[in-house]
Amino acid sequence: MDPLISTLYSIPVAGVLFQLGGYLIALVPQISPIILQSATPIALAALCGVMCERSGVVNIGIEGTMLAAAFVGWYVGVLVQPALGTPPGDIFGATPALLVAVAAALATGIAISALHAWLSISVRADQIISGTIINIAAFGLTGYLNTLISTTSPNGAGAFVPFIPPRWLVEIPLVGWILDMLLNQGPITMSLIVIVVVFQILLFRSRWGLRTRAVGEHPRAAETVGIDVIWVRYRNVILGGLFAGLAGAFLSLEGTNSFQQGMTTGRGFIGLAAMIVGRWTPLGAFGAALLFSSTTAIGYSISIFPPTGELGDILGLMPGQLYDALPYLVTIIILAGVVGRSIPPAADGQPYEREAAT
Repeated sequence: MDPLISTLYSIPVAGVLFQLGGYLIALVPQISPIILQSATPIALAALCGVMCERSGVVNIGIEGTMLAAAFVGWYVGVLVQPALGTPPGDIFGATPALLVAVAAALATGIAISALHAWLSISVRADQIISGTIINIAAFGLTGYLNTLISTTSPNGAGAFVPFIPPRWLVEIPLVGWILDMLLNQGPITMSLIVIVVVFQILLFRSRWGLRTRAVGEHPRAAETVGIDVIWVRYRNVILGGLFAGLAGAFLSLEGTNSFQQGMTTGRGFIGLAAMIVGRWTPLGAFGAALLFSSTTAIGYSISIFPPTGELGDILGLMPGQLYDALPYLVTIIILAGVVGRSIPPAADGQPYEREAAT
């Protein structure tokens, strides 16, 4: 096998591509927990988008909702930590202050989504403008408040600690690295797997899912068979806010233990791209989120631990900014390839008005 690999690697031009493929095959199992961790906020943002757009409501305010939830969750942790401060627990290092902070982040996601639902469904305002206002307001307010608060350098509630699986489990041939990816995580990342599976089943195998898809495809026909279109849209947009709030909680309470201005760094928009690439399905969106996040992890690994040989020399000449921009470049390229092929729900973005009784 080694002579064959050496022969492939020695082929001009194509050999470099073979080296890159071999490097990535060897690298991915080692960084698989980082890939899933990086995918968590993107996947949760994508699930929020699926929940909203399957009901016929466009929500580009996910970025702002995540940012506001991250800030509120972190700051509530700052406020309650002195009163509820206890040593980290045995399960994910959870403390009462951390749990209260997560609840505050979820409540923030629900509140902002309820505002977007009211503007989009009841007021029938332009849904793109409504989401844009949420993004701008969240970025400005959280940045201003964080500037005021950070002058005192407060201590937050800390962060969840990932579960460390037994070594024998992750050393199982072939599947050990997959188990390591799934289990070597904090509680929010672990819950993502459950959410995706349950959401997929409910959306396509339940009465609620059938009504949701009917409202997003043909609300007028859904109304004629007794489905309350307005209520379904309100409920689903607000439920989507839970996913965005959980993504914000991940950023400031699991991925880190602090808040930085603009810490979402476009993940809400990448989540919308993952939703489109995944064809408005939970499993598809999750797979696209893994694809996008893998570029982040691989770019980081290449910049820190470049491969040896000719491939390492070539990658070493690349500017570090290229690896930082890699996730966004891949997102644009993939999205450009699926636009026009991935068809959204027919009534997506269209305000609904009940017909007057006669």
